Amino acid sequence: MILTDSLLDFFLETRKASEAICEPLEIEDYVVQPVVDVSPPKWHLGHTTWFFEEFILKPHAKSYQEFDSDFSFVFNSYYETVGKRVVRSDRGNLSRPSVKKVYAYREYVTEGIKEFFGHAQTQELNDLLEIGIHHEKQHQELLLTDIKFILGNNPLLPVYSTKFADHPVETHQQDWVSMEEGIYEIGHDSNAFCYDNELGRHKVYLQPYEISNKLVTNGEFIKFIEAGAYQRFDLWHAEGWDWVNQQDVKAPLYWHQIDGAWWHYTATGLQKVNEAAPVTHISYFESFAYAQWKGMRLPTEFEWEAGQAFFPWGKRWEWTESAYLPYPNYQKADGALGEYNGKFMVNQKVLRGSSIATPSKHTRHTYRNFFHPQLRWQFTGLRLVK
Repeated sequence: MILTDSLLDFFLETRKASEAICEPLEIEDYVVQPVVDVSPPKWHLGHTTWFFEEFILKPHAKSYQEFDSDFSFVFNSYYETVGKRVVRSDRGNLSRPSVKKVYAYREYVTEGIKEFFGHAQTQELNDLLEIGIHHEKQHQELLLTDIKFILGNNPLLPVYSTKFADHPVETHQQDWVSMEEGIYEIGHDSNAFCYDNELGRHKVYLQPYEISNKLVTNGEFIKFIEAGAYQRFDLWHAEGWDWVNQQDVKAPLYWHQIDGAWWHYTATGLQKVNEAAPVTHISYFESFAYAQWKGMRLPTEFEWEAGQAFFPWGKRWEWTESAYLPYPNYQKADGALGEYNGKFMVNQKVLRGSSIATPSKHTRHTYRNFFHPQLRWQFTGLRLVK
């Protein structure tokens, strides 16, 4: 646990970082919502602010005056315990509150937290603030990926920023890490921050396996495309094959074939695909099919965690073969915060590692990300096992 003074600094640093992500945007960009999974930047800025107001200031700061009584309805995401909210697909219809008012709301709540935590607080309140900080960090990653989707679906393919390098190259030699058969301990095991879905440290038995020390690259994935793998039903799950055909999927998200060459939308606009960079913006379905095509497979989340110390990670969220399920003796928190993870443990796949969009001080080897298998707007890639 971070002490109150440094925790408050951590909070202020995090609040500034969210606004820095939005700095390159035009005012019109703040409201766009192309699909239900992508929220407008304005909504992210408001929702992360509402979290601190709703769970800390309103119930615990006696002198605090709510900024706007309508904002709980507008900026609640999925917390049934808290009350009614705008339907997720309608977030892009909110021309009001204005961007200006949302930034005023952010400043108001930030000052409220500064004042409240300017005095020593209980461990319970410090823990709540820390959860709120990491919640905002999660939304910073969503901000980056949602902004990319908003701009990447604009026919002008505008530049977001020249400072964000979203396709770094792994320069080390490809090799296979041999992992011995045996019992391994899985799960969070320190006093540092983690989410409840990482708790319940437990033992798992693993058969011997070899895991690649490098992610699959764009060049390798192009060979998969050129081999006609998107037209081969035998490589896909039945649900994945339906998805490919219904959505007419022929390449990773943001890829365009121009005059026989592959290009893709990046933070710096349309660029030629760098074959040495790790492939990204692919679904679990595509990851599974690629592994099938190579005669290999994806790691389970336990194989990934057991082996992660032997290879670099952090450029791409990595699809695993594991369903998102609770660890042994998993316990949900009481009240609204109990809705944070537990109720999503169905029909989703676990991703491990982190990505180039994951904020600093928010990564750890036990982090369990999770998404539905068809989604690919995050910086998702794959690592093979044999």
